Amino acid sequence: MFLVVIFLSYGIYIRDVYEHTIHVMDTIDTYRDMITGMFDIYLSGINNRISEVMKVLTIIATIFIPLTFIVGIYGMNFKYMPELEWRWGYPAVWLIMIIIVVLMGIYFKKKKWL
Repeated sequence: MFLVVIFLSYGIYIRDVYEHTIHVMDTIDTYRDMITGMFDIYLSGINNRISEVMKVLTIIATIFIPLTFIVGIYGMNFKYMPELEWRWGYPAVWLIMIIIVVLMGIYFKKKKWL
């Protein structure tokens, strides 16, 4: 009988401790969800910056691909290339490459990629 009275009197305290434990667990879950959300926002920001960098690098590579092709052709050791004997061959190739870069820049600006 004495044990029952002691248990009933301490049962109120045990229930109070239980309620506090539940409250603390709910608070911890809330904080965990908030941290998860902040981490997701952080990762999204990093992914956006990486996407911007990749876009710039892709545009630069796209501009240099045709220039590399043209220079690669003229870097070969052909004996009979009409442009090699032409007086304005070298400036003409430079002019063509500059026109390609300008046209690609205009195209990228028009598409709002640059």
